[in-house]
Amino acid sequence: MTAGSAFPVQDPATPSTAPGRLKIFFGMCPGVGKTYAMLLGAQQRQEEGTNVLIGVIETHGRIETQALTAGLARVPLREVSHRGVTLREMDLDAILARRPELVLVDELAHSNAPGSRHPKRCQDVIELLDAGIDVFTTMNVQHLESRRDVVAQIIGAPVRETVPDSILDRAVEIELVDVSPSELRKRLDEGKVYLGDRAATASENFFREENLKALREIVLRVTADRADQELRVAMQGRRAGEPWKARERLLVAVGPSPYSARLIRWTRHYAAAVHGLWLAVYVDTGRSLDDETRGRLEENLTLARSLGGEVFTTTGEDVAETILRAAREHQVTQIVAGKPLSPRWLDVLRGGSLVDRLIRSSGDIDIHVVRADKTAAPWRPSPTVGPKFFRGTALGGLLVVALALGGLVVAPLIGYAGVGLLFLLAVLLSSLVLSRGPVLATAALSALAWNFFFIPPRFTFSIATPQDLILFGMYFVVALVLGQFTSRLRLREAVERRREEQATALYRFSLEVAGASSIEEAMQAAAARISSLLGAETGILGADLACLGGGAIPERDRAVADWALRSGRAAGRFTDTLPQAHRLHLPLMVSGKAVGVLWAKPRAAFTLPERQLLETFANQLGVLLERERLRAEASRAEVETRSQRLQKTLLDSVSHEFRTPLAVINGAAVALETSADVPGLAGEIRAAAIRLGRIVGDLLDITRIESGAVRPKWEWMETADLLAGVMERHQAETGGRRVEVAVEEGAAYIRSDAALLGEIVGNLLRNAAQHSPEGSLIVLRTAAVAGQLRLVVTDEGTGLSTQDEEQIFRKFHRGNGSKSGGLGLGLSIVRGFAEALGGEVSAGLRGDGRPGAEFRVTLPAQPRAEAPGG
Repeated sequence: MTAGSAFPVQDPATPSTAPGRLKIFFGMCPGVGKTYAMLLGAQQRQEEGTNVLIGVIETHGRIETQALTAGLARVPLREVSHRGVTLREMDLDAILARRPELVLVDELAHSNAPGSRHPKRCQDVIELLDAGIDVFTTMNVQHLESRRDVVAQIIGAPVRETVPDSILDRAVEIELVDVSPSELRKRLDEGKVYLGDRAATASENFFREENLKALREIVLRVTADRADQELRVAMQGRRAGEPWKARERLLVAVGPSPYSARLIRWTRHYAAAVHGLWLAVYVDTGRSLDDETRGRLEENLTLARSLGGEVFTTTGEDVAETILRAAREHQVTQIVAGKPLSPRWLDVLRGGSLVDRLIRSSGDIDIHVVRADKTAAPWRPSPTVGPKFFRGTALGGLLVVALALGGLVVAPLIGYAGVGLLFLLAVLLSSLVLSRGPVLATAALSALAWNFFFIPPRFTFSIATPQDLILFGMYFVVALVLGQFTSRLRLREAVERRREEQATALYRFSLEVAGASSIEEAMQAAAARISSLLGAETGILGADLACLGGGAIPERDRAVADWALRSGRAAGRFTDTLPQAHRLHLPLMVSGKAVGVLWAKPRAAFTLPERQLLETFANQLGVLLERERLRAEASRAEVETRSQRLQKTLLDSVSHEFRTPLAVINGAAVALETSADVPGLAGEIRAAAIRLGRIVGDLLDITRIESGAVRPKWEWMETADLLAGVMERHQAETGGRRVEVAVEEGAAYIRSDAALLGEIVGNLLRNAAQHSPEGSLIVLRTAAVAGQLRLVVTDEGTGLSTQDEEQIFRKFHRGNGSKSGGLGLGLSIVRGFAEALGGEVSAGLRGDGRPGAEFRVTLPAQPRAEAPGG
């Protein structure tokens, strides 16, 4: 688990050598009972003698939850004054001063009031943990950063407050608090979640049954993945024993056989049926493969990757033993193997078929034996008897002939038994340079030559005495075993040498990349290193297919690189996709997403180890590019945060500075209006006061929006009355322009926030009047569309450019031709209030093709044709 923090925190007042332990009570949404379960656990811990302190608890008026706080010490909340409103927040310093063993902190995703030491409550929790204090806290899955977009799509509204996933990584325990959607809706109806109108609104929006089912699936998947990860870590620490079958893990052995494709597809299908994970392993025995065999192997491995399997390669001479070792290392519960195709007698000579040896040694691991695909072309392994075999055997035969001639010279001195030792030396020397087949052939030739030329009776293949027969038999066995053993040592040495070369290459690659001063220099160094190692022209492309290092690709290969980037699969030369291309293109994958492309143009086909090394380089480059992207995003976010903090400070200052002169101007205006001497002056003062008041109101509104302090108050209202009130308030600002209001019957009554909706309409009317000539027509239409309120305002002004359509809702933005006055905040306020109501806003040219602009607001306002009580 991650010990670090995702946020910078202040050093605690009293440092502790051991960090505190975090336990999260995790649920799908409000009302499942997280706070209740946390208080139950706290009461139990207190009974066990733990010093428990309540930092902050939100009971939401639930009597049974409030009852569980009895007997638990509580630190008073601190009061924070913000814009004339008193807010109550957790007193972090008071908790650190009291130093309890366990503190309860409800609602982990909560945003603290402005002026607090940390903007987020989760940062307060991290500081408590760093101070050595254990923490119980609660959290909904909708606030998990990695699930934010998915949840927003489900509930149809943005998620404002989130917690980084690293907080879950730091938790030593996550307790799932779960109830069924039907039970939760029953609680909502009984008033155990929300009260009054808020409960009715929640039931019709967030707490719809389909939403709850989707959220429940997400929270169950998150906790299941966490449990699976913890189990894998625990099992890795076990030195012996069989795998625990908490979740099925399947392993399929993949080779160059065309029958492997059926095994891969069968494993994928079965893993999906049992909701398990599956892996594909290729055992590299060190034997060389011809081009055709290597091509089939790469096709099978590519198929396994495309079907979602985790593919890895391991080395070993005994295939069955290596597969079982890999299965135990990865906690595999089931192994998939194909039915043996070789003759029974050959399997007996080999010590049994692969399936037999797996079954005998698998222990608690289950073995699935799948028949071969009858539609596949018949296949046999590449023959070992070929030109290479005959060349090696001929070389061994020449060595035997030379030793036979030498033996004829020295036989009178050392006897025929001594000559036999010379032939053993020939077998040993041949095993140092020849492959296994020629070595065994050399052993057989040397035994026959020794018998024919030196064992009495000479120049015959008969053996006269039992002693010589036993001696010849022992010689033959020793020669075969010695040749086989030496060949195995050479094979293992070659495998280890290849491993060492790969490890060294990766080490040097990492050193050169890490020592680069910029990402551009790192990419250039990486491309140069790969080119030198593999002897291939190499280049690295970014997510926009711009060259980051190495050579640039010609235009004809850009389409291949683009396909590899979009699909996340290898393309080009030596693949099944666009194989006519001159280059191989590998996507740089990170968390299932391609962030770039590595291309290579070799002089000949890559060997399997070279291809694996190239894919390893691609993985490393992907991580490097993703890390650079995250660093750049963090830098931009920091700059943006500082800019927004400065803006908010400016808005606060302007708002407060304007309050005192406004009060003076309004007081003087009221007094002057009753005087007969200067009525005109009084009117100007009052107009200026109204204008200043509007500016201050805009500043306050935009501050509320950015601080997340906008809380809608839902109520039923008559649409016509609401619009009439807005028209009356903004009559002076729309003077000289005709305003036409049209309310469809289905939108006569709506349930929304009257204040926020009035501000939206008022700002749109004011904007339309500001950008349209006097005497022109402004049309305000409301309609019910798919259970939502559709509000459209059109004017007869100059319209909007394409650039204005994208930027007009940004703060302080003023369109071309805007009249003087105002801060350019009106449309930004419209968007902020619309999003607070769960809606959206857009702008563009008029839909009827006439000159002017059109602003469209869609809100989940529950329109209805009749009054609620009708």
